[in-house]
Amino acid sequence: GMWSTFFVTDEEGHTVATAASGTVGVIKLAFFVAIVGIVLTVLGVGTEFWVELTCLTAHYGLWKGCIKTLWVADIDPERENCGPAELPGESNCTYFKFFTTGENAVMFQKTTRKNLNVATAMLAMLSLFLMVMGAICITMSLSKEILFFLKPASVCFTLSGIFVLLCLVVFHQSVLALLASDHTIPLHHELSWSVSCIGCAGAVLIVGGILFLLLALPYSPWQRCLPHIDNSS
Repeated sequence: GMWSTFFVTDEEGHTVATAASGTVGVIKLAFFVAIVGIVLTVLGVGTEFWVELTCLTAHYGLWKGCIKTLWVADIDPERENCGPAELPGESNCTYFKFFTTGENAVMFQKTTRKNLNVATAMLAMLSLFLMVMGAICITMSLSKEILFFLKPASVCFTLSGIFVLLCLVVFHQSVLALLASDHTIPLHHELSWSVSCIGCAGAVLIVGGILFLLLALPYSPWQRCLPHIDNSS
């Protein structure tokens, strides 16, 4: 049995497996892990600190790019690069037109590879959709205390984590393509904190997905290791 899973009959008289209170607690914990992954993804996807192009200070994300005019007094002339995008200055942000008019963006005479940028955004949206589906499954599991929804939730969260990490790979390719498109202005680039958010989110979501899968198994792996604990409960 699933950690002293017991059976109850619902209104129509069908027998339904329900989770013991211990299991519900663990499901809630795993759901919390998954929610952390969702929040990190939303934060990463929504912000434009995916990459910073320094010396001509700029940063961009999936939806918009910002070019910053630094105040000259703030830059140490001895420095090799012009430093992080957090330095004070005037920021001018514009939304990319990949999704509306379909045109490439040009930054410092370099042209984005539109299809790679669009692919990154599509992967991000697909992963968010899967997270919503997974969250719905877990909510159903908790409200009805039925374990059936754990497996689809596990698939949703694990896939969303994989897509989130894939999103980073494609994005990095798009950055390299942008930098290679024109060599007249040499730019140094650093992946920024939005990317760290997304990387952590992918890892957390995959961990959440695996936790749900372990909970969905017909027996619990730790019950086999510790059968005496189960008997006493």
